Amino acid sequence: MPSTSLQSELAVLRESAAFAEITDRAFLRITGSDATRWLNGMVTNNITALAPGEGNYNFLLNAQGRIQGDCTIYREPADGDATFLLKTDTSQLGTIQQTLDKFIIMDDVEISTAYEKEPGLVFIGPDVAALLLQFGMPIKGIYRFAHITLGKNPASVFTSAEGEIPHCEIYASKQVLDTLVKSLELSTITPEALEAFRILSAIPKYGTDIRDRDLPQETAQTHALHFAKGCYLGQEIVERIRSRGNVHRTFHAFELTGDLPQPGAILTAES
Repeated sequence: MPSTSLQSELAVLRESAAFAEITDRAFLRITGSDATRWLNGMVTNNITALAPGEGNYNFLLNAQGRIQGDCTIYREPADGDATFLLKTDTSQLGTIQQTLDKFIIMDDVEISTAYEKEPGLVFIGPDVAALLLQFGMPIKGIYRFAHITLGKNPASVFTSAEGEIPHCEIYASKQVLDTLVKSLELSTITPEALEAFRILSAIPKYGTDIRDRDLPQETAQTHALHFAKGCYLGQEIVERIRSRGNVHRTFHAFELTGDLPQPGAILTAES
């Protein structure tokens, strides 16, 4: 059974709101006059449909349709040629950047890292939207991105809704973040509680639940797929699976009762 402390943290995440320091996020900024067309041909969702400030969840596949990484892509809220921010886990940054770089041939596209040294906080819980609204940070839609000011200081806000609970990531100077936390009077959450919350919310994680041999439909993350956007890397396999209407295996969440099994134990279910 989870410890009393862990149970208390999970209760806060599920019933009100809390925050944690961000330690495992990485960003790539994608710019250039060909950025929209080129990026749309690299990922599984429809990038061309994003309005400024909007985002969506994506897979990056190889030619055999196997998942090489996952990310959330936001269109920057700026005038001129569309530019994008790709948000992923730090552990995936090298592979994703190398894969994307390899496919820039005659395209006017540049890829650079972003928010490398800027600290960030993630706010999670059903009360997050109402709390942040007090500071002029409305959460509108599942995936949103905005540049705002806190007092007279710049900050960047990324929102999502992993599972059914709102998430909001804020990147700014440490002083600005410290002031925000003090004003909100929220409790901090440990990494162990965040991981337990992810599992309870049935949110798969690349490298743990999703592997590089998995096909997109096997993960049950259909919100990462768009079937009318046109060609992209690995699209032929995705469309073949859709037209046939089945896969050999699918990601499922399940609940255990009784004593917890040891890591590595083989689990079976009655048919």
